[in-house]
Amino acid sequence: MTKIYLIRHAEAEGNLYRIAQGQYNSLITSRGYRQISALEKRFEGIHIDAVYSSDLYRTCVTAGAIYLPKHLPLRKRKDLREICVGEWEQKTWGEIALRDAQSMSDFSAHLDRWHIPGAETPEQVRDRLLHALREIAEKNDGKTVAVFSHGCAIRIVLATLQGYSIAELGQTPLGTNTAVSLLEGDAQSLKVVFRDDDSHLTGASMKKRPGAGLSPLNPGLRFEPLELPKQADWLRACVADAWAASADSRPLDHALLLKEAEERPTLVAIMNGHPAGLLQLNIEKDAARDWGWISLYCMDQDFRAKGYGVQLLGQAVQAYRPLGRKELRLALAEGNAQTQKFFTDYGFTPAGEKTRDGREIFRKDISFHDLPGKVIID
Repeated sequence: MTKIYLIRHAEAEGNLYRIAQGQYNSLITSRGYRQISALEKRFEGIHIDAVYSSDLYRTCVTAGAIYLPKHLPLRKRKDLREICVGEWEQKTWGEIALRDAQSMSDFSAHLDRWHIPGAETPEQVRDRLLHALREIAEKNDGKTVAVFSHGCAIRIVLATLQGYSIAELGQTPLGTNTAVSLLEGDAQSLKVVFRDDDSHLTGASMKKRPGAGLSPLNPGLRFEPLELPKQADWLRACVADAWAASADSRPLDHALLLKEAEERPTLVAIMNGHPAGLLQLNIEKDAARDWGWISLYCMDQDFRAKGYGVQLLGQAVQAYRPLGRKELRLALAEGNAQTQKFFTDYGFTPAGEKTRDGREIFRKDISFHDLPGKVIID
């Protein structure tokens, strides 16, 4: 008999930025690393003979909670990946909800009705994951292994092993990030001993961010290019209000604001049809240094302190990472403690530099790094 600990990855960028991750790569968040640390402590006294993971970066990094302290190689398998969501991949849930609210609802509650161009079917995910688990069980007969995979894929296979059909999948839970399930059996028969246990995550704040659950009624933001001159008045008002709250002693130059909005990529965050925030990128600045510069980042006052602001950061990452930029940078006024706390909470650190006008520069690493330890492609 083989024991298989089936574990969901830690919180990753897509979970935080409200983006459909599917099979594209994303980094683990700061909260995710705290979850990984808690997972490592949970398994300190549990003997593990082998560690397997989906080949996606977020699962491989999470697997480090077990394979690194136990000095085991990490075995990567493509067939442990998350469900491919086709044309949804890398889109915000806000955009998906606007374009196809019914399919988004089906994805959560009626996966048997869900059909998206370019996506896998849930049956395909079920079959490949079950095949992988049975093969792992056969190769590790009599041993205990850890297998790292993804939320939807794990939900599908656990439901199947517990006797639920794909049509009944909505009756089963979705495990939180780093939730642990235990399977026992062999290549012919696997049973679920327990599922979706996250008791190692002490405190609700370690499990899920407020408002982070996927819901057609509150999917998050979508983004559209700023329309000038149509949105010029809103642009000026939004930036002026944020400027006043930022402790920036420089006068706001409205003419320069409009000029740069015409020249630089500028996105408006939309919530329920209303402009909620603003993100502007300076693509050319510091391109030779591999930096992605954020020149404007602000929320409309009606949408502040509600958990939406971090989703703008996701758009900056998605814009700069394909260009080969290794980090994000922005400048903040020294007296702007609240905004500095917001960005440091999401991984920004002082760069040890200032702009010519005295603002402090903060940086955030957005690059993928080589995995430590021995890695085997199975």
